[in-house]
Amino acid sequence: MLVSAPGLSGRWERLEPRPRARMLRQVLHAGLRTSFHALGRFVASHPVFFASAPVLLSILLGASFSRYRVEEDVESLLAPKHSLAKIEGNLVDSLFPVNRSKHALYSDLQTPGRYGRVIVTTRKGSVLDLAHLDTILKLHKRIYQMQVMVPATGVNSFNYSFSYLCLPDDKNVCIIDDIIRAMEEIQSARTSNRSVPVLRYPITQLADGRQAYIGHQLGGVQGWGPSGAVRGQGTGARGEGVRSARALQLTYYLQARGDLMDRVASQWEKTFCAELQHFAALHPKLGLYPSTSSSLRTDFQFSSVLARRPLLASLGACGVLAVLCCSMRDCVRSKPWLGLLALLSITLSGLTAAGILNLTGATYNSTYLGIPFVMLGHGLFGSFEMLSSWRRTREDQHVKERVASVFEDVMLRFSGSTMLHLMTLGLAASPLTNMEAVRLFCRTAALAVTISYVYMLSFYSSCLVFTGYLETGYRHGCFCRRVPKPDRLDSKPAWYRCLMYTRYQDEAQTTNPPHVVDHAHDHAHDHAHDHAHDHTPNSNLTHTHAHTHPHPHPHTANNPTVTHGHGHEANSTHTHPHPHPHPHPHTHSSASTDPNPQDSHLLLGCVRRCYGDWITNTYVKPFVVLLYLVYISFGLMGFLQVTQGSDPSALVAMDTATVLYTRAQQRYFSSYSPVIGFYIYESAPYWNDSVQRDLLEYAKGFQRISWLEAYLNYLSDRNQSTSQPRENFTHTLRHSFLREPQFAHFADDIIFAERGQGEEPDVAASRIFLVAKTTENKREEMSVLLDTLRRLSLTSRVRFLIFNPSFVYLDRYAAAVSSPLRHSLLAVLFLLGLSSLAVVEPLVSVWLGLTLLSVQFGVLGFMTLWGVELDCMSVLCLISALGHSADCSGPLLCGFASGRGDSRTRWVRVALERHGVPSLQTLICYGAALVPVGSVRSNLTRTLFRCLTLTAGCSALHTLAFLPTLLTFLPPSKSRGHRPDGEGQRQEVECVEMNDSTRVVDQITTV
Repeated sequence: MLVSAPGLSGRWERLEPRPRARMLRQVLHAGLRTSFHALGRFVASHPVFFASAPVLLSILLGASFSRYRVEEDVESLLAPKHSLAKIEGNLVDSLFPVNRSKHALYSDLQTPGRYGRVIVTTRKGSVLDLAHLDTILKLHKRIYQMQVMVPATGVNSFNYSFSYLCLPDDKNVCIIDDIIRAMEEIQSARTSNRSVPVLRYPITQLADGRQAYIGHQLGGVQGWGPSGAVRGQGTGARGEGVRSARALQLTYYLQARGDLMDRVASQWEKTFCAELQHFAALHPKLGLYPSTSSSLRTDFQFSSVLARRPLLASLGACGVLAVLCCSMRDCVRSKPWLGLLALLSITLSGLTAAGILNLTGATYNSTYLGIPFVMLGHGLFGSFEMLSSWRRTREDQHVKERVASVFEDVMLRFSGSTMLHLMTLGLAASPLTNMEAVRLFCRTAALAVTISYVYMLSFYSSCLVFTGYLETGYRHGCFCRRVPKPDRLDSKPAWYRCLMYTRYQDEAQTTNPPHVVDHAHDHAHDHAHDHAHDHTPNSNLTHTHAHTHPHPHPHTANNPTVTHGHGHEANSTHTHPHPHPHPHPHTHSSASTDPNPQDSHLLLGCVRRCYGDWITNTYVKPFVVLLYLVYISFGLMGFLQVTQGSDPSALVAMDTATVLYTRAQQRYFSSYSPVIGFYIYESAPYWNDSVQRDLLEYAKGFQRISWLEAYLNYLSDRNQSTSQPRENFTHTLRHSFLREPQFAHFADDIIFAERGQGEEPDVAASRIFLVAKTTENKREEMSVLLDTLRRLSLTSRVRFLIFNPSFVYLDRYAAAVSSPLRHSLLAVLFLLGLSSLAVVEPLVSVWLGLTLLSVQFGVLGFMTLWGVELDCMSVLCLISALGHSADCSGPLLCGFASGRGDSRTRWVRVALERHGVPSLQTLICYGAALVPVGSVRSNLTRTLFRCLTLTAGCSALHTLAFLPTLLTFLPPSKSRGHRPDGEGQRQEVECVEMNDSTRVVDQITTV
């Protein structure tokens, strides 16, 4: 028969929305915990299978490394995948093939096709001095006559020279730099004792009357100013005379027709670098800095080669600290092997993920160096949480029950943090991401985290089962040898007693009598204990007396399974059989009731006895709040100075050809931008005076090579009007201007479209070349210039676009890099908000969301202050930082929010003991693994090291300092669920457990 509870009306009452949501969360929690409990029991029942299956699978998939391939197209990785610059490049290539005009469309590192390039500098003097000029021309001759043999051996080998591989012009003559022709003219004049022709900068006039831009071929220039004064380096007006130059740049363009010619060109580039190295050894007065089309790819992937040994050192350092973090004074309860087995589980999951990638035909790149650290942080967090939960389980339970209790206690939180990882990485790996390197990294990292989670449930849990059986049999945690009882250890040496120290169950019960605890309120209940103390201690009989508490015990509130006989227990196995109006101040985590304090874990003891009391001290809290304000201030300072890093050379190994070449480029050739192609892709009335003024106005302020400007000057010199009818304008252009030797090269810049028979064709499309004056921040200025000219093209009457091969890296780079981070952060906040409706406490979601934002803000600000730019590598670290900070702070927040009926300070200490210690252990091992990576001579690994170090540091500050302090005076409140004295008292229950040699056999409960 159903009867109404006392104090409640007999009618049904409608539940309010908040109690209903709380009930839904409780039901879901209970269902999930029960499911994980069953899963833990199943894994513990079949440990051999779950331990061997991951190992065999990893070995089988690891055999697929014969299909290992490295990504060769760096542009597809580091440039935005979908950008307007690529569309413009395709349109330009359809009008004026870029491969044939790349010698005129100069770019720094992104020149398409095959080529060899070298910067020649002088230790002293000018490259135009007689001795240096002769040496440079000798170098040019050796490169021009250099031959390569393909194949290297065999009767079918052929020798290929530059004249066969070079990019030809319309006369089928190899295209060489104009500065070579100018230097040959200077050498010829000096040899024949003629006057040396004046070399002007940045646009000079050659012997055939043609004007040539040499701003990117001659660097470190000092020019003659008015009245013979010497101008500074890289300054001066257009066409000033060159007095001296510190550097010279030569480029040799190749053409690759088919696979064979591409192999030949690749071999020629290697021979080119070897020849320059040999030439530099013979001429120490010159500095040579070579670069080829494959230099960027080779140096980008070289970071992986340099990081091999440091990664092994990271694994070793992390293994040593993991062993120490899993060790205790008690040799039986110590589990040092679990630290190594956790790393083995992470290694096996990485091997499995790599095998899957190999079988699916995926390629590798150096950004994957960050994936092991994503797996390491997440996997170590799960393993230390499981080990901490294991130590809180009841030692008198069977191993299967203890493992099931661990799954029930830990796996819900660990699964939630895994979901956060997969959400952040999965959305960044979606087609919404415009950066291929970011997308591939996040896709691979998501696969690795998923496999690591599965292996943690199977392999590591099975290892926990095996070590649990060792503990049950009182075997040494390291040597697996049975530990003698204390009476047999007394005759052993001191070192042996120290090595074999443990605490037997009967010894624990003897040292911890059934009831020796005093309370201030015992004076009214002494008679209630008489029936519980009339027995003698028995190693096979343990009494557990349930209490009637209006507030739950602080250390059992999170473990509802305690009331079912398979939950976590306190170290004190005997409690009071009478109701208390207040919760116990002494619990299993309290140092005052621990019978052997020296047995506790070192970090746990420090947090329990020292740090927990110190961080929650009233006098310490103001300083922690002040520290957080300083943290936010410096983070804001760095956030306001964030710069984008679109230069691919910032992601290659140090001291490589690309870095040395880039430094020389920035030092000597930073005065002018790359050559910008100004393309008029529709027919325009060039004969119209207003159109001519508009086009000249657009090019004003640039150094320019313009057929239109030269043609208008040509008409003016001949006293002809520049505003002519279309037929006259086009006829003079075709039959007079373009047939002049000094203007014949402009024919490549104009496309004519035929009209009717007998009519002059139209100018269907044309191009001019512009060069902007720049400063040290060349790439930032180029980005601004690109946006300015594009906005101008939208309002211009003449349809034009601008293009340079480097624009594919600059175009919308900041948006392409930052959008994955934005999407991942929004996805996490959305997931937290959605889960707060049914799974997680709403305030936990709020606190966790604020913590993630705070950590991200701090990492982004401090990495800017540390000199890290916002490039694809730093964004990958920021995305992984979301999951890492959730791993560290999420369990602490859940543990604090789930407690009821005690002070905030008390629950902060409890949460630090339960979840702060595993987070601290993870951060210690994680930080040790990062240290060797900081020694790698690579820009990419340097960015990785700095960002991950800041992530670990900011997460540690929030988990161990900021959150424990702020939670002591900010919501959630601990007063919910508190009932007045006398209400809701539970009936007194006595539980008697009967144990034998096989542990728990039965449990009898009397009411």
